Amino acid sequence: MLTTDVFKISARSFKNNRLRTFLTVIGIGVGIGSIFFLVSMGYGVQKVVLEKIATSDSLLSLDVFSSDKDNPISNKDLEILKGINGISKVSPVINQKVKINGNDFTTDSTINIVNHNFFSLEGVVVQSGELFDGTETNGAVVTRAVLDLLHIGIDEFEGREITISIETPVKNGKPTKSVDRIYKIRGFIKDKAKANIYIPNSSVADIGFSNFSRIKIKVLSDGQVNLVRNALINEGYFVSAISDTVDQTRKIFGVIQIVLLSFGMLALIVSAIGMFNTMTISLLERTQEIAIMKSLGASVGDIWSMFLAESVLIGFSGGTTGVILGYASSELFNMLLNFVATKFGGVSVDLFYIPIWFILFIVVFSTLVGLITGFYPAKRAANLNTLEALRYK
Repeated sequence: MLTTDVFKISARSFKNNRLRTFLTVIGIGVGIGSIFFLVSMGYGVQKVVLEKIATSDSLLSLDVFSSDKDNPISNKDLEILKGINGISKVSPVINQKVKINGNDFTTDSTINIVNHNFFSLEGVVVQSGELFDGTETNGAVVTRAVLDLLHIGIDEFEGREITISIETPVKNGKPTKSVDRIYKIRGFIKDKAKANIYIPNSSVADIGFSNFSRIKIKVLSDGQVNLVRNALINEGYFVSAISDTVDQTRKIFGVIQIVLLSFGMLALIVSAIGMFNTMTISLLERTQEIAIMKSLGASVGDIWSMFLAESVLIGFSGGTTGVILGYASSELFNMLLNFVATKFGGVSVDLFYIPIWFILFIVVFSTLVGLITGFYPAKRAANLNTLEALRYK
């Protein structure tokens, strides 16, 4: 029997038993769709979280701290770091608690005195406005929390002036004093939890800071991250990397995706049982037909092929239907979620993401499930006794 004839005969069930075949395909589709929906949610949430905590540059960055609280990082340490092989950028950071005044309001905040390279290394991205560049002397980037504390709207922040009272460092036993500096807000970061302000180090060059809270460095390539880290540890520094957080996050989401996939597999198992039942009923209904085909010369292999082809067609149709159902449900859910979020002042996000390879995988997987499910009915059909099958009613 030709392959085309096998598939033509197998496809008759889609015409002769339309409702039953349709319900079977829908059952498989619901199982595959639930897998698509749950796993794409897992991938989507992971993608959103990783985009928030890391950029391409930040994955190659390390934070360097002093291991001795009594000896903070200084300019001497900057020279040591610049001499280590594999380091391409060095960005010192100074943190200080300050008083800020703006829009006739005064509040507490934390300033981060940095250079323009810091933002890409830290993975900082503005929600609106812009970051200051290397030529900036009085620009500032603030978090959303600072705008809220100063009662400045997100549509009217740009160019607004704030006054920051900066404490000078202790030098030669002289006490610190407060120096007021005026800055213009250039952009703001979507962070409502921490009141942070970023100002350029050039704006406080005359104050004479020589000690740093930490140093942000960028490594030349991913393969050198551990080498540079070990070199820094050997020099006596404490080192942390955002790539460690990313790796841990991926592991956590890997477990979450397995759990979500398990729930989807339960629905698929139920659907597979329904498909097995459909194929068994099809065998009973076509017993005499199979006997006639055998008496006319159809081989055991032809009967096997006919039933397996039917189950493969149902499995493939169910997988394709599942992808469509899963995609439609994820888009609808994401649309409703973003509608509610924007209504309550939140930000819309794409909560679902699915790699192309996974779409192909679940279609192939569904087809394979159909093949396995049809194996037993195909075996029974191929082993039918022709004379007994002709007498079957």
